[in-house]
Amino acid sequence: MLSNDYMDLVVNFYLPPNADQEYEWPDEYCYHAVSDDIGILYLHRNLLPHVQYMQSAYSFLPKCYGLVDIEAVTDLRQSEVNTAQTSGLNTLYLSESGILSIQNPPLSLTGKGVITAFVDTGIRYQEQVFRDAAGNSRVLAIWDQTIQTGTPPEGFAYGAEYTNEEINAALQSSNPYEIVPSTDANGHGSAMVSLAAGSPIENRQFIGAAPDSQIVMVKLKEAKQNIKDYYKIPSGVPCYCETDILQAIQYLQKYVKLFRTPVVICLGIGTSTGDHTGSDTLGTYIDFLSRRKNMVFVTAVGNEGNASHHFHGMISTRETYQDVQLKVGENEKGFVMDLWGDAPYYYNAMIRTPGGESVRWNNPRSSIPQEYTFVFEKTRLVIDYLLVEQTSGAELIRFRFEDPTPGVWNIRVNSEGNIIGGSFDIWLPITEFLSSETYFLEPSPQTTITGPGYVNGIITVANYQSYNNSIAPSSGRGYSRDNYIVPDVAAPGVNIPTPFGMRTGSSLSAAITAGGCAQLLQWAVVEQNDVLVNSVNIKNYLIRGATRESYLEYPNREWGYGRLDISGVFEFMAALGQNL
Repeated sequence: MLSNDYMDLVVNFYLPPNADQEYEWPDEYCYHAVSDDIGILYLHRNLLPHVQYMQSAYSFLPKCYGLVDIEAVTDLRQSEVNTAQTSGLNTLYLSESGILSIQNPPLSLTGKGVITAFVDTGIRYQEQVFRDAAGNSRVLAIWDQTIQTGTPPEGFAYGAEYTNEEINAALQSSNPYEIVPSTDANGHGSAMVSLAAGSPIENRQFIGAAPDSQIVMVKLKEAKQNIKDYYKIPSGVPCYCETDILQAIQYLQKYVKLFRTPVVICLGIGTSTGDHTGSDTLGTYIDFLSRRKNMVFVTAVGNEGNASHHFHGMISTRETYQDVQLKVGENEKGFVMDLWGDAPYYYNAMIRTPGGESVRWNNPRSSIPQEYTFVFEKTRLVIDYLLVEQTSGAELIRFRFEDPTPGVWNIRVNSEGNIIGGSFDIWLPITEFLSSETYFLEPSPQTTITGPGYVNGIITVANYQSYNNSIAPSSGRGYSRDNYIVPDVAAPGVNIPTPFGMRTGSSLSAAITAGGCAQLLQWAVVEQNDVLVNSVNIKNYLIRGATRESYLEYPNREWGYGRLDISGVFEFMAALGQNL
């Protein structure tokens, strides 16, 4: 199952063991049930040629997710950078988000009785910021998917689970890694946890949003090389597979104890693959769980707002085509790019290389990917097509470039069929998944939120700069492709001090918001003020409490419904005369 000889497939049907089927399954497969109608099929790669690879299996091919943090932006005032680096303070950001004030009486909301859970790069559990005042670990459990020498969680076939007792024993040992060999080499996961749930350190100059909550971490294993090869992911880039994320979320459900122990699940990962409506398998699963009581999901908008990786095209009855100019950078090894369009319109494409060679794709009835090579170019281009993609119902044209020639490629998108017009969208991969500067020459910054940020039931958080209250240039913009309103709120995420260094990115905004959600869950569930809340309910609490500027119209594509303000939630309710 973990071998690169097996391909991970996400299936949206239940495959009972030894069930009578109209067709015969091969011996070399393994199936893991995630829910009643979602599962993971591990199939030997030798059998894949017998699968109708695109027409029946696009939705089955798992997506790749990357981390959504970036290097610090250069337009931050140097005085603020110096102050933050010198003092290590993060209380400014918590204060701006209305988090710090309600940690104190009379509300005293510190996440007590709540679990903050993360699906990320791991946690440096030895650090003081993850211990209580007595020096004991606040980490309830770690599922490290990368370690195969330990005991997996019950119901799962890989990785190693470490309990709070084992972690505390490791902290008392002279060699902690002999007992709990899990760590976080990247530091992203540890930074996320510290912002959401870190204990006070350095005379309270650093404190997390929910410092009394318990912590659970799922450390994701890297995606298999076969899926990285398909998506042309550059070597050395953190890359995680949808199948492992699905199982991580499935694992975290066991920590929810109805009316007693609520859980916040924070996802600091994202992808540009998919139809950007949240209809894919992971999105459907999260949306289903978000309706359950006492479970809240938080994610980031990603950092694609100014990356020029989205093109939005409009076609009229007068101009039956639109040209898309794509600049491919030097040393680009390859990438996958998807075009999405909705019924009743039908699109095809003609591709012209920087050297002037052209190919025309127009074979919608073929179930076999169409491969093109060029006389004067070394590029290999494979085009997959679905007139009706399974989960979204949209038309999909997938372009897979291998060793693309540097320069400007032109893609002429034609509208054909019995009705002409409509609009289409094309997305390149997230910045981290490209080898060089590759972008559209006439991009649209809208609808650049990364998945799973388009899911209706998840809280999607944009990133803003605190020093001037402006949206971060890289912050992904809404709305969804079907005009669902995202993001929900914005939180600080530029040059945020953590015990693991200064970091920037919308994932940090999500972590701060997740800690704020833990505070709300303490008030709602642990303190019995609204015991039936779920992710959608908490989202609407945040929307009502958000800070809004008089000169802006809300909701909008950059800020959603405004800036995160947890104290504003209670001020709103107090203004209604509710007795807290």
